[in-house]
Amino acid sequence: MWDHGPGADGTAGMTMGANPEAAVHEALSLDRAGRVPEAIAAYERIVERWPVLADAWYNLALLRRRIGAVEPALAAYQQALARGISRPEEVHLNRAVIYSDYLRQDEAAERELKSALALNPAFIPALLNLGNLSEDLGRREDARALYRRILELDPRRFEALARLANVERDPAAAAQLAASLRAALADAAATPADRASVGFALGRVLDAARQYPPAFAVYSEANRASRASVPADVAHYDRGRQVALTDRLIAAPAPALVEIAGADSRPRPIFICGMYRSGSTLVEQLLSVHPEVATGGELEVLPRLVDRELAPFPESLASLLPARARELAGTYRREIARLFPGAPYVTDKRPENFLNIGLIKTLFPDAKVVHTVRSPLDNCLSIFFLHLDPRMAYALDLMDIGHYFREYRRLMAHWKSCFGADIFDLSYDALVEAPDRERARLASFLGLDPAATSERAPAARAVKTASVWQVREPIYRGSSGRARHYATELAQLRESLSDLLGD
Repeated sequence: MWDHGPGADGTAGMTMGANPEAAVHEALSLDRAGRVPEAIAAYERIVERWPVLADAWYNLALLRRRIGAVEPALAAYQQALARGISRPEEVHLNRAVIYSDYLRQDEAAERELKSALALNPAFIPALLNLGNLSEDLGRREDARALYRRILELDPRRFEALARLANVERDPAAAAQLAASLRAALADAAATPADRASVGFALGRVLDAARQYPPAFAVYSEANRASRASVPADVAHYDRGRQVALTDRLIAAPAPALVEIAGADSRPRPIFICGMYRSGSTLVEQLLSVHPEVATGGELEVLPRLVDRELAPFPESLASLLPARARELAGTYRREIARLFPGAPYVTDKRPENFLNIGLIKTLFPDAKVVHTVRSPLDNCLSIFFLHLDPRMAYALDLMDIGHYFREYRRLMAHWKSCFGADIFDLSYDALVEAPDRERARLASFLGLDPAATSERAPAARAVKTASVWQVREPIYRGSSGRARHYATELAQLRESLSDLLGD
């Protein structure tokens, strides 16, 4: 989801007397200086002394959410509403983002978005977020209607046009959509970010129409636009740096597995990893039908521990004592227990978990890791065709993707030499060919009853992934062997990965 930040002056539009104005100016200065904890404390003093100041509550909520204090942020937003904040629809939108992205409470998020639209039916950010949530929940018709409503209000809301193209399945609409997308790409008002969103959508339309060379050209331009959309100081993919990171992870000390307790603690995480677009979402949905498994999606808990508690990583593992490892494992379990109360098992399917398998086995010696694998060329092509965060710089260039893939394979070979019995390779291609067999093998590896993971409709949970429509439908076979349609365009990549192709 996308939220709304403060106004241009860093506030939501303050009208205060001299004393509170001076206090707020101090809080704003602390925030701009990057002294966020002090800014939060300053705002807390302000609202304690002048509780009627709705804008101070609003800014306090923004800062609390920035540090991950989401429940206190919700409380501060509620105070802002109660005190008569201007533009309350923006507050409801920000609360919806917290409920959806942080607390996984999609019904609450939907209520907040509908409250925003009740106040302002033409509030496009809420319409766009509600469309996004409808996609996550598999409600295609609702999403389509919302994106069309946005385009009625603002024909140049290019993100809505791109999303409409991505959810539209009527072949009769494809030609008109392609024309609209091409017009948007030629529109002088389109920003690089707009051109990226529209370009990826047009590439998908052309690929579906089997216009493969034009699709590849459009996707290539979309990736260039995506790179142009980030600030100049955002680094491009550095191949040498990635090699060095792999070397450091391989050289990190092996965990002291026997010294860490807690094997019977609940909830027990199931880690799913692999390259993006290798089938991790599909695997998680297969597990979601098991009554003891809650689907966590791409949890941020482990990366947050790495960034905040274990810097510099992985060098910090050399001095990580068992007692500290138990503390960190407890922090992780408490967080997923808060998100998924009562669940015996919770999936954590961040694809880049493959970087942290050494840490995973340090914190959870009995952890099982499901490693999704896919044909290298299919996998790399699918990443190139996916509109990922442009800060994932390797994804913007086909040969960089190939380099990253090679480093990922090198690291996985190391992890398997250390923890091979606890790593299960699940092939995307094998899964689409024999889903019942692979599902049973996966359940057996995880110690789950295979009968409880038999094929039936997954639970109605939000699927926050670029492949949302594929996992809502029967197993998607169209992407297996997709690279054969782009043999000419992939010739250089094929040569560079020839030793990994097995053909």
